[in-house]
Amino acid sequence: MNYENILVTTEINSASVTINRPTKLNALNKATILELHEAFKTLENNKEIRVIILTGSGDKAFVAGADISEFANFSVTEGAELAEQGQAVLFDFIENLGTPVIAAVNGFALGGGLELAMSCHFRVASENAKMGLPEVSLGVIPGYGGTQRLPQLVGKGKALEMIMSAGMLTADEAKAYGLVNYVVPQAELLEFCNSIGQKIARNSPVAISQAIKAINANFKDGVNGYKTEIEAFGKCFGTADFKEGTTAFLEKRKPDFKGL
Repeated sequence: MNYENILVTTEINSASVTINRPTKLNALNKATILELHEAFKTLENNKEIRVIILTGSGDKAFVAGADISEFANFSVTEGAELAEQGQAVLFDFIENLGTPVIAAVNGFALGGGLELAMSCHFRVASENAKMGLPEVSLGVIPGYGGTQRLPQLVGKGKALEMIMSAGMLTADEAKAYGLVNYVVPQAELLEFCNSIGQKIARNSPVAISQAIKAINANFKDGVNGYKTEIEAFGKCFGTADFKEGTTAFLEKRKPDFKGL
């Protein structure tokens, strides 16, 4: 499928999704959000794809923010609908995807860009990356899950400071606060993410999908994460991957998981 604002490439067991609006520093607009949804939905349905890497084109920005020109004149109702639809179509969608998504943060990840990175399962940053939620400087707050996911990752106090000051973290600061897992030279970013991706791809995709579901449950109001874990654990026993994994262990060989 051809996209106007993103690039999708696939390898044997992985895929890369690149937001490709370099003249706009890869800012998110409605069209890009919809294209990302379609791309992730398609990749999720491709059982050969075991891991997805999300990044931005160029060396300046992952995503520099949302396209402000699209919503500058919105009403209260339109603003709420923008946040609700965006969360459902893209940000929550990625977070709950059964296929692991790694954010390769190459440069600025601000506003909606940082919210997009936080919706991924984890993040790796280039040394020149800068991250922040500057929405209050525009008279609004983060609306794509930023007020929820940032405290989960860096703690309530640091999240409040970042959001209220509209300040940015360097890549090293982001790593120190747990916002990113690793910081690497920009030239090595995608190769590093691919190396982690291949470690993930060797394991059971069925088990990984259930692990994502169980971990996410811990952060949802009204959901018993322990009960979700028990149910997910039990489901694994009825899969071909479980039979293959345990058989391979007992036979002292490497497993060949099919994702079934």
